[in-house]
This record gives sequence, structure tokens and C-alpha cells, in this order.
Amino acid sequence: IIAGQGTVGLEIADQADALGARVDVVLVPCSGGGLVSGCAIALKERFPDAEIHAVEPAGFDDTARSLAAGERLCNDLGGKTFCDALVLPTPGALTFSINRRLLAGGFSLGDAETAGAMKAAFQYLKLVVEPGGAVALAAALTGAYDCRGKTVSVVCSGGNVDPGVFAAALGADED
Repeated sequence: IIAGQGTVGLEIADQADALGARVDVVLVPCSGGGLVSGCAIALKERFPDAEIHAVEPAGFDDTARSLAAGERLCNDLGGKTFCDALVLPTPGALTFSINRRLLAGGFSLGDAETAGAMKAAFQYLKLVVEPGGAVALAAALTGAYDCRGKTVSVVCSGGNVDPGVFAAALGADED
């Protein structure tokens, strides 16, 4: 999984190189950590100074909390989020060992902010992005991560979204 997901990091690096851009920051949706660790391995090879951040739904920020604590922590699975693709009890052991070395940290965003990111992705980029895949975009759009003056890459992954959930997200307020 890590190697396969790392191809996303390679694509980011190749696209940045083609544009003559330096990648300063990469925001990646995170569940068990395979996507973000694969991206981090690939990106750190090409852009060693890039900050890579895991982005998770509020209440399921086990990776962010684990990174801060220096050890794997669990989520309280009694919570709810519509980012169902990102709901796991704890970071994977292998992925956490990679992420604690390579990631700059993590962020968590609420469902309302993520719905707003889904709406923005559709309105401005013409992308249908599932909730779990839009959470990293929410970090950039809401200012949870201050992107000013930086070249920031945001991974928006997955289009598996229930039509009713997507319709509700399209009606989300932009504030």
C-alpha cells in the first residue's frame, strides 16, 4: 500500500518539476497512514525540505495526536464523521514508524469545513471529491494551514460519495 500510494508523491514531484516549482508543503488526507507515508517517502527524496502534513477529520485525528505524542494513540470510535473512508482506530504500526520521521505534523477539520471544500472542488475545479478526499483541501481553504507565500500541493483523492451527501455538500455555506 505504501509503495502504491507513493506514486501520488511521485506525480506531485514530476508535475512540480515540469512547472519549475519547488514544493514547500503537501497536505494529504490520512486514515491508516499509507497514502501520506508513501507520499512522504517519494517527496522527501525530491524535495527534502518540504513539509508534509496528515489531514484528518475532527475526532479521528489519531495520526496528528500520535505525531505530537511520539507514540501511536487511538481514536474514540464513538464519534461520527461523514469522512467514512478515514475512520480507523489507530495509525498503522509500519506507517507510523515512517510518518513520525517524515511528517511535519497533522491537522483535523470538521465535517462542515470538509463539505465546503467538496463544494469548492466542484465549483472551481470541476472535481467530485469524496469527503475523506476533500479534508486536505479543507485545511488549505479554511486557513488551518496558512498557505500564503508557499507552493502548496493538496491531495484530493477519491470520488466515492453518496449522491445525497454530495448534494448536501454542494449546498454548504462558503463561510
